[in-house]
Amino acid sequence: MINVFGRSIGAPSHLTRLVLLSALSVALMMLDHRGHHLEKIRAGLNVLAYPIQIIASAPAYIGRGIADFFTTRGTLREDNEKLLAERQSLLARLQQFEPLEQENRRLRQMLVSAALVADKAIAAELVEVSSEPFTRKVVVAKGSQDGVYVGQSVIDAHGVMGQVTQVAGHVSRVTLITDAGHAIPVLNNRSGLRALVFGTGNPDTVKVPYLTANADIKEGDLLVSSGMGGTFPPGYPVARVVKIVNDPNEAFLAITAKPAAQLNHGKQVLLIWRGNVPQSGGKSK
Repeated sequence: MINVFGRSIGAPSHLTRLVLLSALSVALMMLDHRGHHLEKIRAGLNVLAYPIQIIASAPAYIGRGIADFFTTRGTLREDNEKLLAERQSLLARLQQFEPLEQENRRLRQMLVSAALVADKAIAAELVEVSSEPFTRKVVVAKGSQDGVYVGQSVIDAHGVMGQVTQVAGHVSRVTLITDAGHAIPVLNNRSGLRALVFGTGNPDTVKVPYLTANADIKEGDLLVSSGMGGTFPPGYPVARVVKIVNDPNEAFLAITAKPAAQLNHGKQVLLIWRGNVPQSGGKSK
């Protein structure tokens, strides 16, 4: 109850308040719509409320910033890990390319050398190397189907490697010049001295027997194939003399030589044809 001039007036009912406030709101909206009287007031209130809005939105803004920071950091970490993995993969591929480049270089050298001493040549990949002691043989992935025959010369870009001793359809066995049972006639490239080079069974040495102390041979002399017998092309490097021992108690010099061919390197050899060759491949043993 409200006491006005000694008279008690009851408070308006809730319905009356609602009606009056609604009417006031409608009237203010109409006035604002027509005369824009409240626009300045709203602008002022917005200015006053802006700091409050900033303060109210600060936690959400900070939260988004923290979330973006960790998200971006995590994304960068993932991208960095992917780039590192790709780099390792590329480096691994690069390591594979280098041996291929070296193999191609050796093959080109062999083909250039073969063109000087043969009418035809094909490259053959090694598929097996004998592990028997004092036996120096390899198996290559070419056979009678490719025209390979028993007795065929095998070379690389540096010298004579050996000859084919067994032939099958798709593979052949090659006896290297270091095999204990192999011999090849040679000439001393400096003096013209004829000799024989025998295998020793060791992977990197051959011997030159049956030469006396008065033979014209020196350490460092290059021994080349003589071409006698027609098996090997004449004038192709076979070995270089590395040691000569003249024992007065022995009838012959002990001469050791090192093969010119790189017998223990690479995965390919070169099979060559010189002039007329057998029309059918040799039989395997």
